Amino acid sequence: MPSRRVRSRLTGPTTRAMALEGGIPEKQLRRRDVVRLSRDTYLPAAVSRDLRARIAAVLLTAPDGAVVSHQSAAALWGIEIPLQREDRRVHLTVSTGSAVRGRADRFVHRRVLESEDVVRLEAFPLTSKPRTWRDLAGVLQEPALLAVTDQLLRRGCTVQELERQLRRQPNGRGCARARTVLPLGNPRAESPMESVLRWLVFSNDLPMPDLQVDVHSSGGRFIGRADFLWAEAKVLVEFDGDHHRDRKTFVEDLRRQNKLIAEGWIVLRFSSADVMGRPDEVIAQIRAALAVR
Repeated sequence: MPSRRVRSRLTGPTTRAMALEGGIPEKQLRRRDVVRLSRDTYLPAAVSRDLRARIAAVLLTAPDGAVVSHQSAAALWGIEIPLQREDRRVHLTVSTGSAVRGRADRFVHRRVLESEDVVRLEAFPLTSKPRTWRDLAGVLQEPALLAVTDQLLRRGCTVQELERQLRRQPNGRGCARARTVLPLGNPRAESPMESVLRWLVFSNDLPMPDLQVDVHSSGGRFIGRADFLWAEAKVLVEFDGDHHRDRKTFVEDLRRQNKLIAEGWIVLRFSSADVMGRPDEVIAQIRAALAVR
C-alpha cells in the first residue's frame, strides 16, 4: 500500500531560512500544498490566491522601506479597477536608488515618497489614497481611472486631497489623464462599470447625466432610482450588472421599466457586454434618445 502523503506544516508565508529556523525541513517546501511565489518566498497553497497573504510573503524579502502601491494598494483600500487583466503580482514602490528588481511575484516601481504618502493598513505599509490615485493615473487609461476616482470619493477621499497630490506631482506620466478625469469624479457612482459608461458618454461629447436620481410618477409616487438621468430629455439609462440576473431583481426591473415608460420616459439598459463590446452602438442609442425631445 502506498504511503499517505504527509502534509507540509507550513501555515503562513515564509522564506527558506525562516522555515528551517521554525523546524520545517526544506523538503516540505517542495510539497504540492506549498507554492513557491519566487525565489525564497513560499506560501501554503490554500492561501496562495489571497492578496493579503501574498503581500505578507512578498514583504518578507522586500528591501527596507518598500511600500505596497499602485494596483495592490488600491485593492487593500477596497478599490476595484475595471478593464484590467488579472495580475497577481504585488506592486511595490521602493526608493529611486534601490537596485532591487521585479520577480515573478512582484512588480517594482521606483518613486520618491514623502512621509505623508505612506500609511499603515492592516500592518502593511502602503501608499495613501491620494498617492495611490496619482500613481494609478500613470498606468491606467481614463475609463479605469475615472472608476478609481469615483470610488475614492465615495470612500471619503476629497477632491481637494486629490488636487493637492496632483499639484505635488504636476508633471510626468499620467498628469494629463489625472487633470482630465478629476473634474468628472462623482461619489454617487455606484459601480466601476457605471463609471466606464460615464466616460464613454463624456468622451463622445454627449451631455453629462445626473447620477442616482429618484424618479417619481406624475402623481408623486416613487418609481425607482435611475443610474443616469437626463431630466429635460426625459431619458434614463440603467447599467445592469451581474446582480440583475437574479430572478427577483429581473422581475422588479421589468415592472419598474414598464412604469417608467408609462410615465413617458425613454429607458435604455446596457450591460458590460454592451459597454465593452459595442460602445459605438451604445452611444448611438443614447444620442438618438436625447434627440427625440
